[in-house]
Amino acid sequence: MNITLGDIAIIASIIIGYFISIALVTTSFYKSRANTFLSVSLFLISTLALLDLYAPESGFLSFLSFIMMELLIAVTLCTYFLIQIQHEYLKQKWYKWLYAPFICAVIVETILHLDDIFHLYDSLFAEVVFIVKDIGTLLFNIFLIFWSRHLIKKSNTISGDKKRWLLRFNLFMIIIVICWLFSSIEFYTFNSEHITDSIWILVSFLLWWILYYGIFKLQIVVQRDEIHEYLVLKKPDTSSPKKKTNSTTTSKIIPQLYALMEEEEVYKDPLLSRLDLAKRLGTSEGNISQIINQELHKSVIQFVNEYRIEAAKKGLHDPVFHKYSVEAIGMEAGFKSKSAFYSAFKASLGMSPGAYRKLQKMS
Repeated sequence: MNITLGDIAIIASIIIGYFISIALVTTSFYKSRANTFLSVSLFLISTLALLDLYAPESGFLSFLSFIMMELLIAVTLCTYFLIQIQHEYLKQKWYKWLYAPFICAVIVETILHLDDIFHLYDSLFAEVVFIVKDIGTLLFNIFLIFWSRHLIKKSNTISGDKKRWLLRFNLFMIIIVICWLFSSIEFYTFNSEHITDSIWILVSFLLWWILYYGIFKLQIVVQRDEIHEYLVLKKPDTSSPKKKTNSTTTSKIIPQLYALMEEEEVYKDPLLSRLDLAKRLGTSEGNISQIINQELHKSVIQFVNEYRIEAAKKGLHDPVFHKYSVEAIGMEAGFKSKSAFYSAFKASLGMSPGAYRKLQKMS
């Protein structure tokens, strides 16, 4: 058996796929109902890649390669998307019937593999069954993937960042399904499987992408949304504002600016710009910069980041948020990226957010 570089890449990705699927259900950082279904999907995808690479001709592995696990993958992935967008379809009784095609495929293949009387497995009947299952599975996957995308786009229960992550993941699956469609056309028309090889290479890229962007980064967004939901539901802070207008301040802009920060918390918008502040205050960019610089002796970004750092400090100190990552707390505070959060925090306090959290736990 000649092993190519492509085979090595696929084998490495299969190992990564199994690793991710196990980590999703055993690590507290990732453990969730949605990730349980994603774990099952990745485990099945990795198993299919392994079976295609190994190509068993008999025994239990041969049985596994014929039962159309793709039918189960389609449902678990769809369920993953629906849980992420908190869709009501999950509570409907009819939703469980989506597992029926996979159960039927298992029953049919079990009968064929145990056939010792009528010898249907080696007949035209088995070939017809295979074609029906193959085409039916493809159409079933196409329907569920595109249906999931439609529901994600229509969803108004999740943040924009989370929706973008889910749509990217869904797009990746659409590309794989389209390649699968072309590979089926190639197989039944030319009796070759060149495109099939490209599918597994694409799946390899998918598994590596999911490892970071589709899981870790999405989990950060999910945690940030949970923190935000908690803060929204929490009783408003009745303590006195952090900032007081100096009696010598003559500009009306400064009190209005404090109101924007403390009452509307506009600093939590990671895309907040000097132009946005100027429009809200009815002045020009140059004027807002000049006023903050002359009266507060700091730049606009320094002024905004002070509020973000204070919000982050509260989150890092609050025991309720100890289960969430430092990056998620920084994103909820308004920082656009991990690097921006760490740089601003260290410049202000002389230590990293992680070190600050440890210090607060010890005190």
